[in-house]
Amino acid sequence: MLEVAGLGEVEERAYRLLVRAGEADLAGLAEELDLTREAATAALEAMAGMGLVREIEGSTGRRFAPVAPEVALGPRLVRRQETIDWARQAVDQLAEEYRASLRRRDADRLIEVLPSRAALREQVRHLQDSAREEVMYFCRAGHVVMPSTDNTEELEALGRGVAYRVIYERALLEEPGMVANVAFGIKLGEQARAVRFLPVRMMIADRSTALLPLVQYAGRTTEPTAALIRGSSLLEALIALFEAQWERATPIRFLDDGQVTDTAPGCPLDADELYLLSLLVAGVPEKSIASQLGLSLRTVQRRVYHLMRLAGAQTRMQLAWHAARERWL
Repeated sequence: MLEVAGLGEVEERAYRLLVRAGEADLAGLAEELDLTREAATAALEAMAGMGLVREIEGSTGRRFAPVAPEVALGPRLVRRQETIDWARQAVDQLAEEYRASLRRRDADRLIEVLPSRAALREQVRHLQDSAREEVMYFCRAGHVVMPSTDNTEELEALGRGVAYRVIYERALLEEPGMVANVAFGIKLGEQARAVRFLPVRMMIADRSTALLPLVQYAGRTTEPTAALIRGSSLLEALIALFEAQWERATPIRFLDDGQVTDTAPGCPLDADELYLLSLLVAGVPEKSIASQLGLSLRTVQRRVYHLMRLAGAQTRMQLAWHAARERWL
């Protein structure tokens, strides 16, 4: 078990015996371990060289006591772990160089075609499970692989500290249960924005792999075909597409404690009002908002009029302009 710290089998047995006994002489150690005197002497010399034992004064001759494990073994394990970490980094670098070499020699490895819904679903889960830093999503209306409520991998990834930036198509926010689902994700750390229309469905994990359908409008009874795209100019173009859409999308914000860190100081809106405003600016109809939030249409309209009074706006367009100018969103 302690070979990782550099101990051989005999040294480990001898050290464990000394730790239990507190001290021992050469003869006693040889007898307890069923070793010859020469083998016991060699083990003690090796352990002394590693700083595991020390010689103490004894009335019957030379005796040996163990050095505390955290003192004797702790630094050795730290150095060994550092060596392993350096080796892992070297392996990662070599693996990336190997993949880059393959991509230069075999362009087919840049794009992998996924021919079925099952294969696509497997990759959606795998990319999120293996993500370390960030996942970027284009979420269009009408699911192809699975509904958003079934995407438990996102919740687990958020729990690991993976950043999520998600752009929702406006029509998706009107689907039953989506507003509550988005609000739950935001409370767990998801950054969410909305646009009127998204050109494709897409997921990008750690800026190293993208996944998107090749046939945009496959029916529920038709197997979708998707592409898994690895490091290339095509991947860089997809990342640029996401960033461009992100810049023009409307933020969706919802915080239980009412604290919104990126609004201007003195913002008069509480968390619920900010969430309502973000949905309005994203273009979600009042009727859909009422249905999603479990409110009456009259209640939603009353709250919208309240926002308009706070902004001094006569129309919803003026409300959106005022919110942008004052950095309420």
